[in-house]
Amino acid sequence: MQTYGSIIPGAATLARLLPQAASEARQQRPPTREAKRRLAAVHWYEAHDQHASLTARHFGVSRSTLHVWLKRYREAGVRGLEDRSRRPRRVRQPTWSGELEQAVLALREEHPRWGKDKLVVLLRHQGHTVSVSMVGRILTRLKRQGRLPLPNLRDPWMGSRSQIRPYAVRKPRDYVPRVPGDLVQIDSADVRLDSSEHWYKHFTARDVVSRWDVLGVYGRATAITARDFLEELLARAPFKVRAIQVDGGSEFKAEFEAACQEKGLLLFVLPPRSPKLNGCVERAQRTHKEEFYQLLDPPDSLEALRRLLLAQELCYNTVRPHQALGQLTPQQWLLASGERR
Repeated sequence: MQTYGSIIPGAATLARLLPQAASEARQQRPPTREAKRRLAAVHWYEAHDQHASLTARHFGVSRSTLHVWLKRYREAGVRGLEDRSRRPRRVRQPTWSGELEQAVLALREEHPRWGKDKLVVLLRHQGHTVSVSMVGRILTRLKRQGRLPLPNLRDPWMGSRSQIRPYAVRKPRDYVPRVPGDLVQIDSADVRLDSSEHWYKHFTARDVVSRWDVLGVYGRATAITARDFLEELLARAPFKVRAIQVDGGSEFKAEFEAACQEKGLLLFVLPPRSPKLNGCVERAQRTHKEEFYQLLDPPDSLEALRRLLLAQELCYNTVRPHQALGQLTPQQWLLASGERR
């Protein structure tokens, strides 16, 4: 042990005479919370005339447990009160041969996507007497040892697409919407009325705080129609919109993205295949499908459909009670929240 200066008189001499003890003292870790609790029980036991029953009741343990702690403390001090390994003294050893393990490994390397049910058939054809569960245990052991080849899970039928966006970004984890307009989710869905062969594109924008919805329907889903719907949202929303969240659909790129940037709106785009992150607007899509489109007498034109959809929007925001808002309408909730502020 090397000592650079002394804190107390004789420290250098003590360090030279007791190098092993000094080294152990440096390496000794402070007791854990559980060891401190057990130590408190030991001290309480000693301070109360070594009354085991009283101490056990005070700390909520059995007398046998308390006596185990006392014995371990007498033998090893505070270190004896630390948690010990719960590993069984006798661990189950593999009952299969090394030859069988190598056969399983060879077959798995040849067929990386096959499981135990298929591999056991091939192993029996090779003359091995083995069960499905044993093949499963062998595979688990090989995986734990890092010897099992992992299959390539990339979908060969799905080409890679560039996710580079000039303005849109992922929503930061610390971005939490607190007031209406902090985050409006937008989504589109295909709509076909009755037995018509023509499909329309329905757009829904939902504010995640007030549950206020703005609805629109168009003949096609393009970045231009999405931009037009954004204009409708900003015109009809009774609050200032600060951030938009969309999925990676092509209609939310190009002109739509440029419009968000021009208007100074934050634009968040979801990761691929994660509609659950847009859960509010996904639920809104279902609501308007069930309560409007499925009950609709198909109109003769797109303009007539838009007029009916505006009536649905008005009903939803001002008449329909919303369970998430305590059975208030979005309009009532906005008025109440304005009074509270």
